[in-house]
Formats: sequence, C-alpha cells, structure tokens
Amino acid sequence: RDFCLSRGLGDVYKRQPYYHIISRCVRRSYLCGFDRLTKTSFEHRRQWIVDRVKYLASVFNIDVCSYAIMSNHYHLVLKVNETKDWSIHQVLIHWSSLCKLPFLCQKFMDKQLMTKAEMDMVLIMTNEFRERLMNISWFMKLLNQNIAFRANSEDNCKGHFFESRFKSQALLDESALLTCMAYVDLNPIRAAMARTPEASDYTSIQERIKNNNTDLLPFGNDDIPYSLSLYLQLVELTGRAVLESKRGSIPKELPDILERLNLNPDTWMDELTQFKTSGITAVGTVNQLKDFCQSVGKKWCSGIQLKPALE
Repeated sequence: RDFCLSRGLGDVYKRQPYYHIISRCVRRSYLCGFDRLTKTSFEHRRQWIVDRVKYLASVFNIDVCSYAIMSNHYHLVLKVNETKDWSIHQVLIHWSSLCKLPFLCQKFMDKQLMTKAEMDMVLIMTNEFRERLMNISWFMKLLNQNIAFRANSEDNCKGHFFESRFKSQALLDESALLTCMAYVDLNPIRAAMARTPEASDYTSIQERIKNNNTDLLPFGNDDIPYSLSLYLQLVELTGRAVLESKRGSIPKELPDILERLNLNPDTWMDELTQFKTSGITAVGTVNQLKDFCQSVGKKWCSGIQLKPALE
C-alpha cells in the first residue's frame, strides 16, 4: 500500500471528515498522571477531558472515533459531519449550550416580533454558528479553554496551559482511519503505562470493551464498516508486535485481517509510527494526497517522495 503523508495543507476541515488531533501541554505541565517531584496526583484530570470531549461531541455535529489521555498530551480521532439540514432553531439551541446568544438571536428564540432587517441579521449569525458547529478549531478551542481554566485554577497559576495550536492530520480513507485509531488506542501500551488494551485507562478501546452503550462512533456501519471484534483483534496483535517487552509473534491469521482492511502487513508497523511526525496534516495514498492537495489549492505536498515507486 502506497502509504504516504502530506505537510502544510492548513485548515481544511470542511473538505475531509476524519482527523487525528494532538494537543500537548506547555512548561512541562501535568495534564494527568503523577508528578513524582511534587508528589501530586493529577489523575482526576483525565476524566475532565473525557467528559468535556463527550459533552462537546453531543453539541457539535462531530463524532469521536477514538481517544487516549496521556500524562502531558492527548489524542483524538474525530469525524466532522454536516449541519446544513439543521433548522435555525436547532442551530441556536446547540450554540446556546456553549455560549450566550446575541440579543437578536435570543429575541428570535423567545418568539418576539422582529423586523426584516433583524431577521436577516439572525440568519447571518445562525449561518456563522452553523459553520462553527462543524469546525474542529472551535471544538478544540472550547475543549482546551475549559481544561486550561480548571487546571490553572487548581494549580493557582496563570498563562498558557496548552500549546498555542493543536496538531491535526486529515485521514483520507478507511485504512488511514483504522491505522490511526489503532495508533491512538495503543499509546498507553507503547508508553509502558498499560500492558493490555483492556487495562489502558482513559482510552476509547477500553471504553468500547467495557461499555456496549458507548457514545463513540460505532463499528459496523457506513462510517466504520468493520466489526469491533476484528478491530480489537487487530489492535491486540499489533500491540504485541510493537512492545519490545512482549515477544509474542504475529499469528498466521493476522495477514488475512490486514488484507481485508486493505493494509499491507509489511508496512503496517511503519505506518503506525507516522502519526507522531511533526507537521503532517494528511494521511493517505499517493493519489489521494494529490487529489487532496488539488482540492485545497496546494501545489507542494511533502511526503509523497517517501515511496515513489508505489505511485
């Protein structure tokens, strides 16, 4: 599989539905975990993030595919949906659960008599809110602002808590999506924080294993057209191969699973390492990356040279 990467493509959230998001703390702050220097535990902050992500996903038209909350950063895989079929009332209801509505919008919600000029202004503002409700930048802004405020209040300090800008990567096909989800779910194992997926606290894979009624984007539909059992098997077997402390070999049946997912077993481990590469904003095949660059008006696409023979 001609698995390649692309850099420098900017904000294109409206054009691609799936994204891998990474947000990291500054000044070596502890997002979660235990600070051995100060003997302080910040484990409770993991639940802050999970709860906030799920709340925002219930308000935005954005689904959560996977997540992993680490000690000084976190990973999300998100799916951006369309909100064009939402009525004005629906858009304003959703937005009002995040921010206070402007006076005219609140007047509309209260069913007060309005002039044509006022109604035109309500439509303009509603369209802006509609765009925001399917925008990852706004999702991340309202996520990180909330966590930063709570963490700074708890630490009794001021200033930035997260890096100024989160990192994002567009996932251009199902293979890139599943590869990235596995990479995210395996983060605690790769960091020696857990030995198995079911013991990986505050990860989407643990939630999927323990909770049948999860709020995460489900497997077995048009979005992720594979069974959860196959994905769990894929993640577990991949985890065994990634961890040096585990000497288990890949069973013979694993290549069949990878072939069904249109992934090359010879490059699967290499693909997992690419999601941490700095500056990469899209993941997919060579042809997909070329189409992606053309759709966003970019002529330069670093990463295609990684495997030119496969083009």
